[in-house]
Amino acid sequence: MKNYLYILFFFISVLSFSQSVKIENENTETKLAFKGGEWLKFRISYSNFLNAGYSTIEVKDTKNKSLEAFHITGKGKSSGFMSLFFSVKDDYQTFMYKESLKPYRFIRKIDEGGYTKDQEILFDYSTNEATVKNYKHNTETKHPISSDIQDILSSLYFLRNQNLNNLEIGQEIELQMFFDQEINNFKLHFLGKEVIKTKFGKIKTLAFRPMVQAGRVFKEQESVTIWITDDKNKIPLRIKASLAVGSLRADLDAFKGLAHPFNIIFDN
Repeated sequence: MKNYLYILFFFISVLSFSQSVKIENENTETKLAFKGGEWLKFRISYSNFLNAGYSTIEVKDTKNKSLEAFHITGKGKSSGFMSLFFSVKDDYQTFMYKESLKPYRFIRKIDEGGYTKDQEILFDYSTNEATVKNYKHNTETKHPISSDIQDILSSLYFLRNQNLNNLEIGQEIELQMFFDQEINNFKLHFLGKEVIKTKFGKIKTLAFRPMVQAGRVFKEQESVTIWITDDKNKIPLRIKASLAVGSLRADLDAFKGLAHPFNIIFDN
């Protein structure tokens, strides 16, 4: 279960790939899929029955050098039986401009069973360079980036502001993400539309399957399935994965401050 929150954020963020065909960026204030004050809570379970913990993602309004921006915080903590033998306390933060939805600062502070990281990444688009500050080891390094780079948390919100209406089943989507001092290239496939049952009722969703590396963590390349709401919010609703040992599932457990109605299908 080590790094389970990282896996959760990876699952969520891989949805933010820029398509190999052009997608329209709806980055005007009136069309944003989210707003300051939004709060999402996910329940994470291991092997479908063991409560592993919870994670939350919260959006706040902020400014950077007089430019309007978002401060997004993702936190996770193990709970119940799982915390007795593997304690997790994670804090991910991203700061991104409202107009471009590009991150300018990323923070990662984690403690997972004694495995710790304390890092800050500063993105400079004038030089296309990322500065990684490692406070645990007191080091600072610089790395080249593209102008379209995202971090692991900002990518979720970049995706949510894309027009996914014209996706075709089997269409491949790609993203460049800067994480762990390097650029990672990910791919996923659109599986189609699906209605799933949740604690809130039946919800229309878009289903995706990211191509992940089989081996140490995942059982096989196509081990992960992700569902996001098929509405203007585009929030992650459910994530399932078959791991090398057991399985992992994350479900939306609570929410508030959505920018648009949360559509529930009511049976006649």
